[in-house]
Amino acid sequence: MITRRIYEEEHSIFRETVRRWAEKEVFPHGEKWREDGIVSRDIWRSAGEQGFLCMYADEKYGGLGVDDFRYDMILSEEIAPREQGLFIPLHNRIVGPYIHKSGSDAQRDRFMPGVVSGETVLAIAMTEPGTGSDLAGIKTRAEDKGDHWLLNGSKTYISNGLLAGLVVVAARTNPEKSHAIGLFLVEDGMPGFQRGRKLKKLGLHSQDTAELFFEDVKIPKENVLGDPEQGFKLMMTNLAEERLMGSVGFLAHAEHGFAITMEYIQERRAFGRAIGTFQNSRFKMAEMRTKLDAAWAFVDHCAMEHMNGDLTAEMAAEAKLFVSELEGFVADECLQLHGGAGYMAEYEISRVFADARISRIYAGSSEIMKEIIGRKLGLDDRKRN
Repeated sequence: MITRRIYEEEHSIFRETVRRWAEKEVFPHGEKWREDGIVSRDIWRSAGEQGFLCMYADEKYGGLGVDDFRYDMILSEEIAPREQGLFIPLHNRIVGPYIHKSGSDAQRDRFMPGVVSGETVLAIAMTEPGTGSDLAGIKTRAEDKGDHWLLNGSKTYISNGLLAGLVVVAARTNPEKSHAIGLFLVEDGMPGFQRGRKLKKLGLHSQDTAELFFEDVKIPKENVLGDPEQGFKLMMTNLAEERLMGSVGFLAHAEHGFAITMEYIQERRAFGRAIGTFQNSRFKMAEMRTKLDAAWAFVDHCAMEHMNGDLTAEMAAEAKLFVSELEGFVADECLQLHGGAGYMAEYEISRVFADARISRIYAGSSEIMKEIIGRKLGLDDRKRN
């Protein structure tokens, strides 16, 4: 594996802390969580006690006051490969920043202590039954009623949908403006807010994905994030970090698939020799190792750009496209090298294969990533109209 230069000594110490915690508190429960279709609330509180949640939060909220993206990279690298259902990156780097950066002082004072402690799990609700990557096409609406907003609509495929105590909901606020979207803080227990089915999925079986319904939910004015017509811009700003964060987890997951396959092909024998010694196995592993090393170099470069404030939407899209496609490639190749055993649920590679499939879809599909990159190249057919 390539030597990575992005981390410093304090990051190595943090990695060991995370690794010990995960081995004791996370991985032993994986099978039960997959059977239940949800991780326990206790693991969120445990993560909070360790100081792993929203580390950038102010110390007065229980945070560390340290906004170093690399610490969240380490969390993802250590946990995601073996337990895909504990969506700490979603909590820390996708939803948390909306409150931390765009929320009011009163909103931070009210919500961040629970977010940091793990008492309040976060989710974000963008996707709708008829709208996926086209955020401008959402149908959920919020009407200004003077002293409150009235929220109506539904969302689907919401990660942390059952566990979440606070959901950032995107809703249309002005029907005359296509991009007039507001972000509303919907709290557990608000009248009219209902959770639907726990959705069954191909993979990520321990991750609670659900439908959410909003029927005449009264949203206090103090639960609106920023300008109620500028939510689209906030979402676009945060998507680059979301895609980079996802890329880290995808790549770590692919690396894990590679590692367990390396172990398998050195132990499994055919025709009197380890299958890893056959030319096909050597060539496949060599190709994957090369691509994984190239991907780590690219992701680390993007991380440094992000920390310097220079990560563009196009570069984040490139990382997400390249790494998610690579994860799928590695998962498929590694399952094939397991032969018939790879198709058996008792072998971990089958779970790696199933879990990897979603990476090319959520946070923007590969096709959407190509559109973003292609338009930056000046290849936008809309300019011809």
